[in-house]
Amino acid sequence: MRALVLDDFWALSVQDRPDPVAGPGEVVLRIAATGICGSDLHGFTGENGRRRPGQVMGHETVGRVESVGPGVDLPLGTPATVYPVLACGACPACAADRPQVCPHRTVIGVDPARSAAFADRLVLPAANVVPLPASLPIDLGALVEPLAVGYHAARRGDVTPDDRVLVVGGGPIGQAVVLGARRLGATRIAVSEPDPDRRALCTALGAYAVAPDELPAAAADALGGPPTVAVDAVGVAGTLADAFAATPPGSRVVLVGMGAPRVELSAYALSTDERALIGSFCYTAAEFAETAAWVGTAADVVAPLVTERVPLSAAPDAFTALARGESTASKILVRFEEDA
Repeated sequence: MRALVLDDFWALSVQDRPDPVAGPGEVVLRIAATGICGSDLHGFTGENGRRRPGQVMGHETVGRVESVGPGVDLPLGTPATVYPVLACGACPACAADRPQVCPHRTVIGVDPARSAAFADRLVLPAANVVPLPASLPIDLGALVEPLAVGYHAARRGDVTPDDRVLVVGGGPIGQAVVLGARRLGATRIAVSEPDPDRRALCTALGAYAVAPDELPAAAADALGGPPTVAVDAVGVAGTLADAFAATPPGSRVVLVGMGAPRVELSAYALSTDERALIGSFCYTAAEFAETAAWVGTAADVVAPLVTERVPLSAAPDAFTALARGESTASKILVRFEEDA
């Protein structure tokens, strides 16, 4: 099979690798498309320390069941996406349906020991295969994973229809948070984003879009009052400071962006104003399945999130352009079914 290999930081190449074989309880997916995630991009540059040279990355993916191992009853050809969290299933976190914080978890696309979804084929446990309706355009299944991240972040913030929601950052995860908040009934949602194209996309998703230098007044004006909950979908010191500055005392601030491994924050803005700072990583298995089911009914809503599709041969250049800031694309899908 063809695989996109991280030869070194800032260096990717397409290589031939052995085809995987499904063992007991496993499935081989033939990959149709895989999205370039911000964490993949930071892994490519070496910024986040969560990817290793020699690795095949990729976790925002979709494909079709090509083969199954003993004990698996799943029809060949079934379109499916991938729930990428591999948890122990025995610890207190797993018992509480929180596998994303299992201390023994690994994640497909992050674990360097496992060849992941930037390849023609991916082998994984059948329990991590999430079927999709055949009526859904196959590429859109690659959006389930980031959309589940946004949905989980909105749920971590306890978003309700009564909330005024500020999303800091209008990139793919910020867009996913907008849709996640809408799924929870919120109608007053503002997005702070410097890029005009991303602001336009967030507006099309049902949010008010403002420029960061207009905060906090523009968000309060758009929402009819200051935000009651803010979600930082970037994750650097400046965006977290924006979330604090735009929210009143007693509000909730969710940190889901992973733009930097360390940030500075105002301790008094947290303690004396009694804000709640809430971490959000990925999602539960139930939230992922709920999001897959929702995407299956919402193709028209999610289709605009994909701004570019490239063949595997062009993937190294796409990574480089994004990392250098030479591309304004929001979500790029690497297509393995080049005749799709």
